[in-house]
Amino acid sequence: MKYRLLNYLACPYCKDKSFPLHLIVFELNKYESRNLPPNVSKPLCDLYCAYRNSYIKDLDSAPCDECIKNEVKNGIIYCSNCNRWYPIIDEIPRILPDNYRKKDEDIQFLKLYQDKIPENIKVYGKPYNLIEDSKERPLT
Repeated sequence: MKYRLLNYLACPYCKDKSFPLHLIVFELNKYESRNLPPNVSKPLCDLYCAYRNSYIKDLDSAPCDECIKNEVKNGIIYCSNCNRWYPIIDEIPRILPDNYRKKDEDIQFLKLYQDKIPENIKVYGKPYNLIEDSKERPLT
């Protein structure tokens, strides 16, 4: 997944269409031979730079030359407002409505990367999380 995709995504479930979504990278693919074409103006993203995890207006310079060489191989896109998460598997973000997601696959993904996933996703993540799967939700 290209980092710049997050410049265009907002949470489809939140009433206020929460933006920006958060990116958690587990594995990265680096493509050294990629370069920006000379006629392309920077920044490539107009609002949010996921590569720097910052709004474009807050950056001194756009890291487009470096960003274009990196793609997220495996990771999570996460909405901190509603706790909904989407897996990124083999560079493809799986952004599906809840009713089209497969619980077994999502739980398997969470277990595979549980040492890299923040606790709030493991406990409160939607549509599935590791606590509901194990029936050990902590008392609040």
